[in-house]
Amino acid sequence: MRRRSVDKKRDKEIKVVHLMIRLYCAGHKHGGVPCKDCRELMEYAKMRIDKCPFMETKTFCSNCNVHCYKPEMQERIRQVMRYSGPRMLFHHPFMAIAHVISSRQEKHRKEETIRDS
Repeated sequence: MRRRSVDKKRDKEIKVVHLMIRLYCAGHKHGGVPCKDCRELMEYAKMRIDKCPFMETKTFCSNCNVHCYKPEMQERIRQVMRYSGPRMLFHHPFMAIAHVISSRQEKHRKEETIRDS
Protein backbone atom coordinates (compact mmCIF):
# COMPACT_ATOMS: atom_id res chain seq x y z
CA MET A 1 0.00 0.00 0.00
CA ARG A 2 2.74 2.45 0.96
CA ARG A 3 4.65 1.71 -2.25
CA ARG A 4 1.63 2.64 -4.35
CA SER A 5 1.27 6.04 -2.67
CA VAL A 6 4.99 6.79 -3.17
CA ASP A 7 4.70 5.84 -6.86
CA LYS A 8 1.63 8.06 -7.18
CA LYS A 9 3.53 10.92 -5.54
CA ARG A 10 6.47 10.44 -7.95
CA ASP A 11 4.13 10.45 -10.95
CA LYS A 12 2.44 13.63 -9.73
CA GLU A 13 5.77 15.40 -9.17
CA ILE A 14 6.97 14.40 -12.64
CA LYS A 15 3.71 15.65 -14.15
CA VAL A 16 4.01 19.02 -12.39
CA VAL A 17 7.66 19.50 -13.41
CA HIS A 18 6.89 18.56 -17.01
CA LEU A 19 3.94 20.99 -17.13
CA MET A 20 6.14 23.77 -15.77
CA ILE A 21 8.92 23.07 -18.27
CA ARG A 22 6.40 23.02 -21.15
CA LEU A 23 4.98 26.34 -19.97
CA TYR A 24 8.49 27.81 -19.77
CA CYS A 25 9.42 26.51 -23.21
CA ALA A 26 6.25 27.84 -24.85
CA GLY A 27 6.66 31.21 -23.12
CA HIS A 28 10.22 31.55 -24.36
CA LYS A 29 9.31 30.52 -27.92
CA HIS A 30 11.97 27.84 -28.14
CA GLY A 31 10.41 26.41 -31.27
CA GLY A 32 8.71 23.06 -30.94
CA VAL A 33 7.25 22.44 -27.52
CA PRO A 34 9.24 21.18 -25.80
CA CYS A 35 12.51 22.11 -27.51
CA LYS A 36 15.65 19.95 -27.29
CA ASP A 37 17.04 21.75 -24.21
CA CYS A 38 13.72 21.59 -22.39
CA ARG A 39 13.28 17.89 -23.25
CA GLU A 40 16.76 17.30 -21.82
CA LEU A 41 15.76 19.08 -18.60
CA MET A 42 12.52 17.07 -18.45
CA GLU A 43 14.41 13.79 -18.78
CA TYR A 44 16.95 14.85 -16.16
CA ALA A 45 14.23 15.92 -13.71
CA LYS A 46 12.36 12.63 -14.24
CA MET A 47 15.54 10.65 -13.62
CA ARG A 48 16.27 12.55 -10.37
CA ILE A 49 12.67 12.18 -9.16
CA ASP A 50 12.69 8.46 -9.98
CA LYS A 51 15.86 8.00 -7.92
CA CYS A 52 14.82 10.17 -4.97
CA PRO A 53 15.21 8.22 -1.70
CA PHE A 54 13.21 10.84 0.24
CA MET A 55 10.03 10.73 -1.84
CA GLU A 56 8.00 9.17 0.97
CA THR A 57 8.66 12.00 3.43
CA LYS A 58 9.29 15.17 1.40
CA THR A 59 6.79 17.42 -0.30
CA PHE A 60 8.79 19.10 -3.08
CA CYS A 61 12.43 19.22 -4.17
CA SER A 62 12.62 22.84 -3.05
CA ASN A 63 11.88 21.70 0.53
CA CYS A 64 14.49 18.95 0.50
CA ASN A 65 17.69 19.23 2.54
CA VAL A 66 19.64 17.33 -0.13
CA HIS A 67 19.84 18.94 -3.56
CA CYS A 68 20.68 16.15 -5.97
CA TYR A 69 20.63 18.17 -9.20
CA LYS A 70 23.96 19.07 -10.80
CA PRO A 71 24.59 22.82 -10.33
CA GLU A 72 23.92 23.60 -14.01
CA MET A 73 20.64 21.69 -14.01
CA GLN A 74 19.67 23.16 -10.64
CA GLU A 75 20.03 26.65 -12.10
CA ARG A 76 18.01 25.70 -15.19
CA ILE A 77 15.16 24.27 -13.11
CA ARG A 78 15.23 27.39 -10.91
CA GLN A 79 14.73 29.55 -14.00
CA VAL A 80 11.83 27.36 -15.07
CA MET A 81 10.23 27.53 -11.62
CA ARG A 82 10.65 31.31 -11.38
CA TYR A 83 8.98 31.78 -14.75
CA SER A 84 6.33 29.06 -14.59
CA GLY A 85 5.36 29.24 -10.92
CA PRO A 86 3.28 32.43 -11.11
CA ARG A 87 1.82 31.41 -14.49
CA MET A 88 0.63 28.06 -13.16
CA LEU A 89 -2.12 29.95 -11.35
CA PHE A 90 -3.66 30.81 -14.74
CA HIS A 91 -2.89 27.58 -16.57
CA HIS A 92 -3.41 25.02 -13.78
CA PRO A 93 -5.07 26.88 -10.88
CA PHE A 94 -6.01 23.90 -8.70
CA MET A 95 -2.53 22.45 -8.97
CA ALA A 96 -0.96 25.83 -8.12
CA ILE A 97 -3.17 26.37 -5.07
CA ALA A 98 -2.52 22.83 -3.81
CA HIS A 99 1.23 23.47 -4.19
CA VAL A 100 1.08 26.66 -2.13
CA ILE A 101 -0.91 24.95 0.61
CA SER A 102 1.44 21.95 0.73
CA SER A 103 4.52 24.19 0.79
CA ARG A 104 3.17 26.22 3.71
CA GLN A 105 2.23 23.07 5.63
CA GLU A 106 5.74 21.67 5.10
CA LYS A 107 7.34 24.93 6.20
CA HIS A 108 5.17 24.92 9.34
CA ARG A 109 6.11 21.29 10.10
CA LYS A 110 9.82 22.08 9.75
CA GLU A 111 9.49 25.08 12.09
CA GLU A 112 7.71 22.92 14.69
CA THR A 113 10.40 20.26 14.45
CA ILE A 114 13.13 22.84 15.00
CA ARG A 115 11.22 24.41 17.89
CA ASP A 116 10.67 21.02 19.56
CA SER A 117 14.33 20.05 19.27
